[in-house]
Amino acid sequence: AVMDLTAEFYLQTVETVFVTHALPKGELMHHGKRVDTTKIRNVALLTVEGEKDDISGVGQTHAAHRICPNIPAEMRAHYVQPGVGHYGVFNGSR
Repeated sequence: AVMDLTAEFYLQTVETVFVTHALPKGELMHHGKRVDTTKIRNVALLTVEGEKDDISGVGQTHAAHRICPNIPAEMRAHYVQPGVGHYGVFNGSR
């Protein structure tokens, strides 16, 4: 939950992920090394989106499949939950 994060960390994450798009551009650094998503090979990838997401556009999580080209097709899945928005994907209507 975002309430568990410091304001500084939250704002840095928003900047890195949603403003500069550092990961898909190949610019994300971790401990001084560039993160190379092409090296991800032996892990399953499941992406989930809400059809009516008003925060992240539909297709945003599916983009992870493009930046991880070396995960085998049989280890990938993408799901769009019909009729729900950003928070409804995991929290539901109540």
